[in-house]
Amino acid sequence: MEFSMDNIVNEGAVIKVIGVGGGGGNAVNRMIEENVKGVEFIAVNTDVQALKNSKAETVIQLGPKFTQGLGAGSQPEVGQKSAEESEDAIRDALGGADMIFITAGMGGGTGTGAAPIVASIAKELDALTVGVVTRPFTFEGPKRGHFAAEGIAQLKDNVDTLLIISNNRLLEVVDKKTPMLEAFREADNVLRQGVQGISDLITAPGYVNLDFADVKTVMKNQGTALMGIGIASGEERVVEATKKAISSPLLETSIDGAEQVLLNITGGLDMTLFEAQDASDIVSQSSTGDVNIILGTSINEDLEDEISVTVIATGIDPTKSEKSPDALLDKIKQARKDHFTIWSKHNLRKKKKIMTFRTGIFARKKIMPVLKLMIHNLKKSKKRL
Repeated sequence: MEFSMDNIVNEGAVIKVIGVGGGGGNAVNRMIEENVKGVEFIAVNTDVQALKNSKAETVIQLGPKFTQGLGAGSQPEVGQKSAEESEDAIRDALGGADMIFITAGMGGGTGTGAAPIVASIAKELDALTVGVVTRPFTFEGPKRGHFAAEGIAQLKDNVDTLLIISNNRLLEVVDKKTPMLEAFREADNVLRQGVQGISDLITAPGYVNLDFADVKTVMKNQGTALMGIGIASGEERVVEATKKAISSPLLETSIDGAEQVLLNITGGLDMTLFEAQDASDIVSQSSTGDVNIILGTSINEDLEDEISVTVIATGIDPTKSEKSPDALLDKIKQARKDHFTIWSKHNLRKKKKIMTFRTGIFARKKIMPVLKLMIHNLKKSKKRL
């Protein structure tokens, strides 16, 4: 029997990316245009016209009887029922995959309603299942935002890890003159970098090798995740590349609080052991708690002076974020010890607060904004002071 390295690699880890609905289909098309290698692409939609424009090798019309190819009409329940009608076709398309990325724009009909169904099928097939979705712009209206929140909650219950891209943050990242298609390409880069990074990571041999088992260890049943790639050159290249990898401005989460991190560093022949240590130290310092870092290194002579750092961080607890109610409360408590005393009733509905500096100087104007933010977040999380 004849063996080839390509066959061994492909049999070892089959990665599939499935775009659900219009937003997911567009993301798949842009990944194909960017020539992402080592993965299979699938597009599913209730809208036949959208599928005709798909560049994916496999396309599936969802709910042909239920919607007759006319789309979901921005109704998630229609997207859900359409996916349920087409479960067999979805299962056949996803079969044989070791890892499945599900991408969708949340807030509409097909992506919001069908993505959780696709995810549940992927999990049934025992594939490592990763959701990468976008949350709609605020200006798209509260109804769409509500649909998105419900869809994300349902999807989170059916995936191993979930990355949420905030469209609102595109307004902060891109220039005002940036064309719309180019702006959305920035959001798609989060998915593209994650998929390509994992594909490269498990197929490229390294001095300190990482494989699909390592990816599975870090991503299986881990909840909220961060994925990123950073590339830099020059004297501080590893520092800059690592910071880029862990600082994705479009994601709704940060590496703060991560429990598991898979870190891969690729460089030219001049890459040093100390650079690998520096990258690991930066990731460790940026995470909180006893983070488990799985490190891999590989040489790519084509990079020359550049270093590429890939980071996959999972098990991120949103309550440990610097913006969380718990973290905010900790900061307030520390400030109280150092500077002032806050006297408060336990009932958050009672708005009367007595605040005095130890020196006796009344400082209501200075700390009221912080206190209001604290109360808002604590109410939101249904916690008491």
